[in-house]
Amino acid sequence: MYARVAAATTAALLGAGALVLPSATAQAADQKSAPASARTPAQTPASHDRPLVVAHRGASAYAPENTFAAIDKAADMGFRWVENDVQRTKDGELVIVHDDTLTRTTNVEQVFPGRAPWKVKDFTAAEIARLDAGSWFSPKYAGQRVPTLKQYMNRVSRNHQSLVFEFKKPELYPGIEKQGLAVLRKTGWLDKHHVKSKLVIQSFSADSVKKVHKLRPDVKTGFLGTPAVADLPKYAKFADQINSTHGSISREYVAAIHATKGPHRKRLEIFTWTVNDAATARKVAGFRVDGIITNTPDVVRKAVSG
Repeated sequence: MYARVAAATTAALLGAGALVLPSATAQAADQKSAPASARTPAQTPASHDRPLVVAHRGASAYAPENTFAAIDKAADMGFRWVENDVQRTKDGELVIVHDDTLTRTTNVEQVFPGRAPWKVKDFTAAEIARLDAGSWFSPKYAGQRVPTLKQYMNRVSRNHQSLVFEFKKPELYPGIEKQGLAVLRKTGWLDKHHVKSKLVIQSFSADSVKKVHKLRPDVKTGFLGTPAVADLPKYAKFADQINSTHGSISREYVAAIHATKGPHRKRLEIFTWTVNDAATARKVAGFRVDGIITNTPDVVRKAVSG
């Protein structure tokens, strides 16, 4: 999903990770920075479970998106569901970054000035690990890094969180679905417990969602988009969720989704995005959506819990 949080907007709003670093000192420092929620499961009160509130790229209104700081912030705020974006480096490492270029959320232009257009796929994992992924957001977050998928999954596990996992632009990375599932398996995320209640894999690419469903039919999947109601049965063959932008849905559309059974013979669900204000949160909650993906999870939680 693309809901760009510009640094200027963030400053206006706010008034103002185990890092991907090679040194043991940096790793030790990150261990010390782990939030209390890394030891105690992040809890969301039952009254907030419908609609489910998902922290988009972490609590991305309050910390730099897709970094450990963002998911730690979400955990500290009591949000057990986060969302991320997965892409692949030149040497085949999966990393957590939204754009297919590194320019918006890192200092890549300063570190590698001759490497335009600074595509993720043109840099090795070691090169990306050198980048500062926090200073663009606030000096407070200088030194945050772009996590690898393995590091990210370990952090989410330590925070006792659940995940909406997005394959971003999979057409750029052939085979990324199989590779991503392999990392999820190695980090313990494809056991019965996680598959049943802690993981959704989504994409804007129907082909990508189909591939995930074929490889692991037990995993809950989501298609990002707003298919015509007449087309919902086709998507229901491989997607458990239809996850649509909030401006494209209505009460009737949500009802049509809920009236359609998905690949696991349960009704389709809908998570809508990216909802960052109370009025819109109340509106889509009134449509009876199953989840709301947001940069401001605290705002949405307060709006829908009243």
